[in-house]
Amino acid sequence: MSKISNILMMIELLGTGRKYSVLELARELEVTPRMVRVYKDEIEKAGIYIETIKGPYGGYILNQKVSLPKRFVKEDISMIDKNYFNLFSRAIKEKKKCEISYYSQDRKKVTKRVIHPYEVLLLDNKWGVAGYCEMREEVRHFYFERIIMANILDKYY
Repeated sequence: MSKISNILMMIELLGTGRKYSVLELARELEVTPRMVRVYKDEIEKAGIYIETIKGPYGGYILNQKVSLPKRFVKEDISMIDKNYFNLFSRAIKEKKKCEISYYSQDRKKVTKRVIHPYEVLLLDNKWGVAGYCEMREEVRHFYFERIIMANILDKYY
């Protein structure tokens, strides 16, 4: 993983309130113990202070609440998911409607829908978007893997 991914993962691990030894963190992040110390320094430069407990049962612990972006996950994301992630993130930021072609597993058919995307999120370890569906007139969740086509409309919600 990249340096930023490792730093975010380290913050997430320490954010559980559990004490981690340098070796445990190195093993979890698949880096050397030296890199864990470098990450700790970088995190502290950003104003997030990690307590160091010395001794044979020592380690690092985070004694403050740190909010990470909800979109952060350890697993790799496919190129299609990245494209949809960027498209829907932009639509959310600009408060624009999107048109999607969505495959319904229940009905075994593709329907065109206009949605008001509210948030990109993980649904059962799969990327998706939550938004108001004009066709169903309610908030729905749409998995990226079942979106055939998506584009941003020039209409605001």
